[in-house]
Amino acid sequence: MKVFRKSLLFCLLASSLLFACQSQAAESTPEAETATQSLPSIITETPTPSSTPEPSPEPSITAQPSPQPTQEEPAATAKPQSLGFDYPESHYILGISGHKQAYPLSCEASAASDWANFFGLSVYESSIQFAIPSSDNPDYGFVGQVLTDVWGQIPPYAYGVHAGPIADVLTEKGLPAKAVVNYSLEEVKQKLSENKPIIVWVIGNMEYSEPSEFIDSLGRSVTVAPYEHVVILTGYSESHIRYMNNGKFYDTPNEVFLMSWSVLGNMAVISD
Repeated sequence: MKVFRKSLLFCLLASSLLFACQSQAAESTPEAETATQSLPSIITETPTPSSTPEPSPEPSITAQPSPQPTQEEPAATAKPQSLGFDYPESHYILGISGHKQAYPLSCEASAASDWANFFGLSVYESSIQFAIPSSDNPDYGFVGQVLTDVWGQIPPYAYGVHAGPIADVLTEKGLPAKAVVNYSLEEVKQKLSENKPIIVWVIGNMEYSEPSEFIDSLGRSVTVAPYEHVVILTGYSESHIRYMNNGKFYDTPNEVFLMSWSVLGNMAVISD
């Protein structure tokens, strides 16, 4: 009998505890649901990146964007017969070849050598280079040490030479060379159509740098620009110019060529 009472008492006590746990669980469920609903969503509410673009880096010598033509300044491609020009829509000079310049600052002499060779005068780059007089003004002579100085500077530091002294050396060697400035795209195409390549002063490999004025030791003014370079024009189409740079050929849009060529005032050496 005692055992039966104890078992009955144990069962009653267990039932009471089970009922209390179920009641407590039922009361706490709404609060748990409320707490769950109030938690912020980490996955679905990830902030969206801003669409505002980052500022662009400043233009560099190796990453200058090409200018876009406008209606006010179209690329000159038509034949201006009224001005006395008469050239075909495209023309490419054959039989011209070149070489890589031998010294850090000898692009002018290198191009002049290739230009002279095309016209039948075999002359070494070094022969032209060391015939150029020295000066602190590139309009009158070579600025810097061709064998040791680095490229990309402006006077009074190592720089190179402009068209005048190059034309003078070529003329002394028997070629009808002429230095010109403010030459036009129409004049370029006319000359190329006559199978006469043109030495031009540009920036880098048809890029851009900011020109500046330099006053030499005698008070003479000259426009100079970092990374002055010389290439040879060898042909054109309606929209592009072909040029030779260190023995390799490139085609570039008219507007890109004109941008780079204009930095030093459309300077060139032509066959007169």
